[in-house]
Amino acid sequence: MAYVVTEACIRCKYMDCVEVCPVDCFYEGETMLVINPNECIDCGVCEPECPAEAILPDTEPNIAKWAELNAKYSAEWPNITVKGETPADADDWKGKPGKFEQFFSPAPGKGS
Repeated sequence: MAYVVTEACIRCKYMDCVEVCPVDCFYEGETMLVINPNECIDCGVCEPECPAEAILPDTEPNIAKWAELNAKYSAEWPNITVKGETPADADDWKGKPGKFEQFFSPAPGKGS
C-alpha cells in the first residue's frame, strides 16, 4: 500500500507533508504534489499534516485514477524534500471541487 495525493492538492499545495516524510517520496508539479508509490513506505505521517486533506491511502474507493497520476508524474517531476512557499491564494482553493479539469498542469515544479 502507498499514499496518494488527490485533486484537493491542486492550487493549494501547502507542502506540510513534505516536512514530515521520512523517505522523501514527494514530487512537485506546477500546481500540485504527488507521491512516488514505489518509495512510499506507508507510514501515514503525511496524511494528517495536509490542511487540504488531499492525501489518502491507495486502498480508498475510486482512488485508481489518482494512484496512476501519482505514479506517472512522480517519474517525471522533480523530487521535493523541503517545504516550499505555499501559494498566497491556497486557502481560497481549499475544498473547491472540479480543480483537476480546470487547473491541473503536467508541467514540473521547482523541486528542492
